Amino acid sequence: MSNANHKHRALEAGLLTCLECGQISRVAKLPEGSSVRCPACRATLEPRKANMITRTWALVLTGYILYIPANLFPIMTMEMVGNSEKETIFSGVVELFQSGMWAIGLLVFCASITVPLMKLVGLTVLLISVQCGWNWRKRDRTRLYRVIEFIGRWSMLDVFLLSILVAVVNLGGVATIDPEIGMVFFASVVIITMFAAKTFDPRLIWDRAPTQTAS
Repeated sequence: MSNANHKHRALEAGLLTCLECGQISRVAKLPEGSSVRCPACRATLEPRKANMITRTWALVLTGYILYIPANLFPIMTMEMVGNSEKETIFSGVVELFQSGMWAIGLLVFCASITVPLMKLVGLTVLLISVQCGWNWRKRDRTRLYRVIEFIGRWSMLDVFLLSILVAVVNLGGVATIDPEIGMVFFASVVIITMFAAKTFDPRLIWDRAPTQTAS
């Protein structure tokens, strides 16, 4: 019996997914330089995101650079009874732990320190795996990308908490809290990692999957 190749990837079957609306369209082979638009939203259909690796690397490296001052510079200044004290993210977490607010301290630690770093590391692993053409654990790497994309929406949680804290404390008149430059760096890291996750094309993980055959 003869072997027959089975097209198990949408790209090989002539199917393209619109990156804007998710519509799947069957597209005939086009001459080089031509393009086709999504029938639903009229966005240009692309087999793969153009310059994905270069753009994602640029965003990830920028995130690493901004992550350092985000954790070194103070994120707020608290002034109470004439005393002024600047707090970094880590010192704020330590004070929350020392005050017995373990749940809030753990939340801030995860949202401000752990999550941004893990997102950057995860995207770095995905980029290296795509560039090096790794052909193993494709499902796990796809799940990793989905996790990175999912937790991105919670990354601004501690910025939200700080804004509430500033409003509540300032209204109380007991103390004054002012945001510092560290918050700008941290918010920049969050935004950069969100863009990096959106720029990465997870379909490239599967592009080197072996062609299945049947006898």
